[in-house]
Formats: sequence, C-alpha cells, structure tokens
Amino acid sequence: MRVVIASRIFSPEPAAASFRLASLANALTERGDQVTVMTTTSRSGERPATRPNVTIRRFPVLRDRDGYVRGYLQYLSFDIPLFFRLLFERRPDVFVSEPPPTTGVVVRVVSALTRVPYVYYAADVWSDAAESTGAPRFVVRVLRLVEAHVLRHAKRVIAVSDGVARRVDELSGARHSVVVPNGIDTTIFSPGSSSPRSAPTVIYAGTTSEWQGADIFVRAMPEVRKRIPGARLIFLGQGSAWESLEALAEQLAPGAVEFRGVVSPDRAAATLRSARVAAVSLKPGQGYDFAIPTKIFAAVACGTPVLFTGPGPAADIIEGAGLGLAVNYEVATVADALTTMLRDRTWDPGNLAEWAEKNASLATAGRRAAQVVSDAGAGAT
Repeated sequence: MRVVIASRIFSPEPAAASFRLASLANALTERGDQVTVMTTTSRSGERPATRPNVTIRRFPVLRDRDGYVRGYLQYLSFDIPLFFRLLFERRPDVFVSEPPPTTGVVVRVVSALTRVPYVYYAADVWSDAAESTGAPRFVVRVLRLVEAHVLRHAKRVIAVSDGVARRVDELSGARHSVVVPNGIDTTIFSPGSSSPRSAPTVIYAGTTSEWQGADIFVRAMPEVRKRIPGARLIFLGQGSAWESLEALAEQLAPGAVEFRGVVSPDRAAATLRSARVAAVSLKPGQGYDFAIPTKIFAAVACGTPVLFTGPGPAADIIEGAGLGLAVNYEVATVADALTTMLRDRTWDPGNLAEWAEKNASLATAGRRAAQVVSDAGAGAT
C-alpha cells in the first residue's frame, strides 16, 4: 500500500505532531507499506531526519519570528503548493492529513479529484480553540464549517483522546473517529543512568503557548523559594509565550527561573531525569480542556513525577496511576503542590517508567494509528 502524509510539521522539529507522525510512518513501513511525507524544509540549524523506506519531500514555507509555521499566511504558504504537490504525486492508496483544517481542505479537494480516501489526524479541535481565545465570531464560524467539512468526508479520523473523539463526532455528524492516544519514544525518554536528583529542581519541557498557561509556575516560585530557598524552575523549549515568561520571571523571581530554549530530545530526557518534578499545565477555558499533554508521558518515562494543573482527563490519569499530583489552576495551590513534591521522594522512578512503557509507548501508538490508516486505504467500513 502507498501512503502519503501531508503535514506542515515533521521530524526533526521537536513537537508532539512530529513524533506521532514519524512513529506512524515507521509503523507503516514495518507493515511493508511505502510512505511519502509532504512537509516543510527544516528550520535553520535543524538537521533533517532520514528514515528507512520513508520518502520525505520538503518545501520552503513562511515561518513566524519564533520559527513556527503558525498563522494564516504561514499556513497558506504550505497549503497552496501542497495542492499541486499532492495532485501530481504518484497516486497513493490513502492520504493522511495533519491539522490545521486548511491543510485538511487541500487534502479533501485532492481526495475528491483523485478518488483517494484520506485519514485526518485530530490532535484537537481548532474551531473550539479559536472561539475560546476570542477570535472574531465570523472567523470562528467559517473555521468551524471548514473543519466540520474536512472531518465529515474523512474515511477515518484519528483522535488523540476520548474528548477530542466526542467533539469530532459532534462536528462531523459521523461516527468514524478512532482514539489513539499520543505516546513518547521510550528508547530516548527512559530512566537511563539517571543523574542524582539532589537539587530541588522543577522542569517544564515543551511548548509554551498562551493556552498552556505555564506562567502559573513562574507565579508560584516566589512562595516556593520562601519555603525551599534553593528551588529552581527550568524551561526547555520555545513558544508564543516565551518572551512574556522571561519578563515575568525577571519581575517576580529573579535568579530562580532559567530558560534554556530548544534542546535535542536526548538532552531534554537527561534534564528530566535530573529533576524532582516535571511541571505540566493547561489553562482552563482555552479550548484545550480535553487535551492530554505529551509532556506528561515524557517525564514519567524518565522516572520523574508530574505536577499537573488544569482541567480535563490528564488529571484523572495522573491521580489514577499515581504518576504525581493534579491540582486546580490556582497559584497558591500550585505553590503548595510544588513544595510538597520537591520535599517528597516517594515516587519510584522505575515504577513510573514501567507505567510509561506499558501505557504510553510511541511505538504502540504508531502501530495502532497505522492499522487505522491501513483499514482506510483498504476500503474498510
């Protein structure tokens, strides 16, 4: 079977979408399928990955000042050429489309012209997120119509959580979504030869967008430092909130918060191993209440307990499996929880990593997603 994946983001860019799509591509080739990825040229300084039996076709696009393909012009700079790239590509058995919905529209149109089915990989619901962040009503209405159209005509929709699947079914009016939770590469994110966790360090590893509300950890640090003078908060990654976080840290907790920027997965894993706590947040009411951040799995796979603050199913997973603490999105509550976890050494790294291997392996997620794609390409109903 021939599969073409269309995505503005792919390995080596450090993001959950890159990881899950690379895992999907690998799992498909393990089944004997031929995979072509239509994506963008890598950012300056990044070394494009090569994968056995996966053909990666890259095309230059516009990026914002942080290096992301994010924003209407940036999306169009990928989507418009993508139409012609897909149309003149050797006919596959199935397309796979990653958000945003504009990319989904391109894939939908080409699918109709070529009579090739497509699978849509829904990490979240973009129209709901746009509405919650105060986008103009007209924009939200158009985006919702576009997204619903893309979802409705997909042969299958892969949803990363039950909440996303329910919303997808509501929007599309169909019942063709399949839940495949995100996973993490446990060959990289593992306890390994862990560094001593002697320093009271908290790590936030990943994207810092406004909807994630990572500023709550910065706001909590002054109180944490009163109780644990040597406590530190380290940010790894980047995002639209990065500069505002730096300014806030300088104002509220000078010397207590460190920003290291984007690092390789290996370095991120090593840093997580050395920390006592991994910080993960979702700001309530931003359209992502049903999200389950991959940051949770990366930390747990390294044997590091998680402090999660925010709404949704992530809290139930953490509390139910004993992966750390889940608390309300309030500064005082977060400060209390951070203090408790920095002092508490009861979480066993081996147990945490074992849970991740059994429940959050990227390879397992890739194989499940590959089965969905294979069924769609084979004409399963």
